[in-house]
Amino acid sequence: MKSKFAITFYLATLIFFQHVIGQQVATVTSETKISIDSFIEQKMMETGIVGLGASIIVDKKFVWAKGYGCADKENKKPFTISTIMNIGSIAKNFTGVCLMKAVEEKKIALDDDINIYLPFKIINPYFPNEKITIRNLATHTSGLADRYPFYDSTYLYGAGDSPEDLGGFLKSYFDVNGKYYSKENFLNYKPGTYYQYSNLPAALAGYIVEIATGKKLNVYGKEHIFSPLRMKNTGWFLSEINLANHTKLYDKSGDTIKPIQLYSFPTYPEGGVRTSVVELSKYFVALLNDGVYNGVRILKKESVQEMQTFQFTALNKPDNMNLAKLNTGIFWATKMGATRIGHNGSDPGVRTFMLSDLAKEIGVILFVNTKLSEKDEGVYFDIYEELYKFAKRLKFEKDIGR
Repeated sequence: MKSKFAITFYLATLIFFQHVIGQQVATVTSETKISIDSFIEQKMMETGIVGLGASIIVDKKFVWAKGYGCADKENKKPFTISTIMNIGSIAKNFTGVCLMKAVEEKKIALDDDINIYLPFKIINPYFPNEKITIRNLATHTSGLADRYPFYDSTYLYGAGDSPEDLGGFLKSYFDVNGKYYSKENFLNYKPGTYYQYSNLPAALAGYIVEIATGKKLNVYGKEHIFSPLRMKNTGWFLSEINLANHTKLYDKSGDTIKPIQLYSFPTYPEGGVRTSVVELSKYFVALLNDGVYNGVRILKKESVQEMQTFQFTALNKPDNMNLAKLNTGIFWATKMGATRIGHNGSDPGVRTFMLSDLAKEIGVILFVNTKLSEKDEGVYFDIYEELYKFAKRLKFEKDIGR
């Protein structure tokens, strides 16, 4: 998808990127630049990806960022590193930071029973006497489940923010007298003994932060993350961001590319964050740098270490977890066969990556505004891996330039 504005917007976004982050962008050889551009544009053309943005972090510093294709295909509006997009489950990581901030403030403890905080009781009907902890929620081992197709029905398209209250929804879902209650909302496993990635436990973790701190998660997150990092174009709700800068979302079905209306859902702590490549990059640097970005600390070093420490060992792990392929922190996990760490995201019209190598030397962020068919799913990972290879070349060029 070689476009007329590709080179122009590379220069514009590079200048903007340097201005925003106030750090030296690495020297990149022409051959290296052409290689990554050609690869991404070819993959976009082959698969129908409409728009894409990416950034690279080397040794906890920004070195490269660029947008490709369109944020609005119909009006030929380019996708840039400042284009806003919902980032899917990467939002769970923000909820994890809010959890750890509440721990720092001694408002919660990770190994507390969740029912200490809730204004209603959550009891797994299969194991009614077993305690479910906040740590269980954050490691996807709580025994609480997303029930399909009900979960998909909670998405509200084209109508702004969901009018359904987070706490009210969760009570209706998990309380035995709730209108959404079902035994299928629970797994037949004791807490801590079975890993199953799920969304609603993450929403519940965010709600517990709200109860414990007395502040809505979007307010608490802005106070402790977005404002300190000057993430002025980031928010949990559609009403908190400038929709004129929000990408359109697309679905590629067969040979047809259709726009998807923007959407919301009541369980926003598990997937509601909307941000840009450049602003998420600030946040990711802070996570890779023990909680500090550009001299601003959002978490204590010990809190970041707790969040990123693998929670399971060979002697203490869920029965179905293969540690050679997966381990988790607090809404933080190994990916790519346990060769990367961070979080990914997926939603209608959305595919995102926020991953680094295990040594935290190389970080890659990738936003894609197009949902591809199942047979083309691998292209997201192909693009990510090519960006990772590109990042390794940038690190090499940076190192030999010292």
